[in-house]
Amino acid sequence: MELRDGDKRYGGLGVQKAVEHVNTILAELIIGDNVLEQMKIDEKLCRADGTKNKANLGANAILGVSMAVAQTAAKALKLPLYRYLGGMYAHEMPVPMMNILNGGCHASNTVDLQEFMIMPVGAKSFSHGLQMCAEIYHTLKRLLDARGLSTGVGDEGGFAPDLSDSREVLTLMVEAVEKSGYQIRKDIMIALDAAASELYEEETGVYHFQGEGVKRTSEEMVSYYEELVRDFPICSIEDGLFEDDWEGWQKLTDALGSRVHLVGDDLFVTNAE
Repeated sequence: MELRDGDKRYGGLGVQKAVEHVNTILAELIIGDNVLEQMKIDEKLCRADGTKNKANLGANAILGVSMAVAQTAAKALKLPLYRYLGGMYAHEMPVPMMNILNGGCHASNTVDLQEFMIMPVGAKSFSHGLQMCAEIYHTLKRLLDARGLSTGVGDEGGFAPDLSDSREVLTLMVEAVEKSGYQIRKDIMIALDAAASELYEEETGVYHFQGEGVKRTSEEMVSYYEELVRDFPICSIEDGLFEDDWEGWQKLTDALGSRVHLVGDDLFVTNAE
């Protein structure tokens, strides 16, 4: 639960209450503690809040303090943060997902799924992966421009042209990868954040793709993803179904769980219960 002020500032999204909690309650709680005792400090922060979802002091306040503790401890030991958190044998960095095309609630266009990302799985280092993704991003811009499509960006920084459906988006992405001199599947894979909860109509129990003018049941959504995974190099799907579509998630996992990384952001984050 992010604590927002709810007043006129920033349309109600200000965080002065959360900042006040950091500077008073949370500061008084941990100043003088051993910065190397991350778990102990995190437990104190949660106990001080006293709720299951951090609604009292704000997850934004509590998480920020916890991250500052970890950063400070790493600096005190003269270690990079990933090694401090991952242990002395930590040697791998995450593969970045770069969001290069937006739809859904993140863009005012006709694309229904929310985020289309590239993953530089063949990169030799994080910096090399960043370079690969940046080159593909700008190649995609040139492709869109050459076809008279918008190169304006959505809320997450990806391009937001009007395209007929997700297949057209993915086809463009594959072309951008290849024109950048990289090999699809070997160098680059694709990840989706469908944000399907935004598509779901609770009163009818179907997913409404307004851009396509199509409505899909849970079973049809699973078949839809199976087709996309069959035809394109997709290795990760986030929020593929409505967060409370329990039966649908089971079917999606049965169908694709062994081949694709299924990420349940809305479904799994924050509260295990």
